[in-house]
Amino acid sequence: YIVTIYWRKMPIQHAVLALLAGGPSHGYELKSSFEESVGPQWGELNIGHLYQVLERLVRDELVTRKQVSQGDRPDKNVYRLTAAGRRELEQWLSAPFVRRGGYRDDFFLKLFAASLLGRDALGEVTRVQREAYLGELKSLAELRAEHAQDPLVRLLVEAARLHTEANLRVVELAEEASVELVRDGAKRAAEDADGALARPA
Repeated sequence: YIVTIYWRKMPIQHAVLALLAGGPSHGYELKSSFEESVGPQWGELNIGHLYQVLERLVRDELVTRKQVSQGDRPDKNVYRLTAAGRRELEQWLSAPFVRRGGYRDDFFLKLFAASLLGRDALGEVTRVQREAYLGELKSLAELRAEHAQDPLVRLLVEAARLHTEANLRVVELAEEASVELVRDGAKRAAEDADGALARPA
């Protein structure tokens, strides 16, 4: 039971710039360096996605690309950080992370839907979610033990643990508020039904 963060939700272009700040590199070497540095908790980096990121960085002139001959093997592309790329990296590092567009979580959509269906449905949603978070915490404890000597991975696992514990607390709050949630859901459903009847066919 490994918790992973999906690449489609997490831009990695600045991490690639940081890797190239250490010197020129090619695609598979960047992939290997990233995965070794961040560890299994982050999830495997898709090489196709990495090359898409590199193409965008080249297009934006943050990185240069040079084809290098390898004799009897296919040529490889070697990427190098530009001065503009270094400035972009430094600017990104100096800016705080700010959540944009409000807090969104599928669990709250499930609470909304289940509250319309009644207390049993709501109870099942919170039960399943509680079990999932407990499973995550168990997996994270194992990962923390496996990577106790790696400070960056250890910190990432600890952050994931704290987030998961906070999410588990939200589930507990939803369970405590279940009667109120179902009552509000029934009221909302009745109002929607009345509105539908009032509209002309």
